[in-house]
Amino acid sequence: MSEASETFDFQDVDEIIGAAGSGPSSIIAILQGIQERFRYIPREVFPRLAERLSISEARIYGVATFYENFSLEPKGKFVIKVCDGTACHVRKSVPILERLRSELGLSKERVTTEDLGFTVETVACLGACALAPALTVNDKVYPAMTPDKASEMLRALKG
Repeated sequence: MSEASETFDFQDVDEIIGAAGSGPSSIIAILQGIQERFRYIPREVFPRLAERLSISEARIYGVATFYENFSLEPKGKFVIKVCDGTACHVRKSVPILERLRSELGLSKERVTTEDLGFTVETVACLGACALAPALTVNDKVYPAMTPDKASEMLRALKG
């Protein structure tokens, strides 16, 4: 067992497995539960899942990396998803994204603040085209955004 595995508390993982079931068909529900709890899927959980579900780590990793919704990197307390679908793009979502990145010191390559306060991502579509340009914060939709409204929203979230 690696040093990281020795310090990782698997209690929450075991509870998620207990609730979802320990069969191989439960892997997506388990990964969703883990991501909801930790805001990402820690690499330390793969050996434990493989053992408990009787499937290979490679298969679990394949599922975790196949679905775009799963993340193997830690995400911020506030996950901001900026829509860059056609309706949002033509209504100027890019300046909103640029303002958020600028104020948080982020870039296309670095999407999460060091303090794990914020993650800023782009998505192809939020399904809120009539509200364009839109973004979400932890799945709450913010419609008709502007760079100034995005700045106000950040100030409110920082409290």
